[in-house]
Amino acid sequence: MHEVHNRIRELREEKHITQIRLSTELGVAQETISAYEQGRHMPSVSTLIKLSSILDASMDYIMMKSDTRNIIEVQSLSDSETRLLGFYKRLNSSGKEKALSYIEGLNDGLRSYHK
Repeated sequence: MHEVHNRIRELREEKHITQIRLSTELGVAQETISAYEQGRHMPSVSTLIKLSSILDASMDYIMMKSDTRNIIEVQSLSDSETRLLGFYKRLNSSGKEKALSYIEGLNDGLRSYHK
């Protein structure tokens, strides 16, 4: 059988996420996560999309097709900005709209306050 090399274990451990927690977030068995990490199975595209969001890395980076982790270079972001993007990426489309509206409201409030 052909092994599928990836960075899932490395990225999961970097984020201090257990296989069980990752399996819950992806809706798969813990054994499936183990199989992904050992290269015995390849995640589906939909699973890779979810992994990309959870692990804050591009699908190409996860599957070792690229050395560029994200389109946005993480080094240029502060810790708070990185955390904020991570939370935002995990939201569904409705949650993202609400988050953007809330942030816009905060900015509008600050502009009014400083006038």
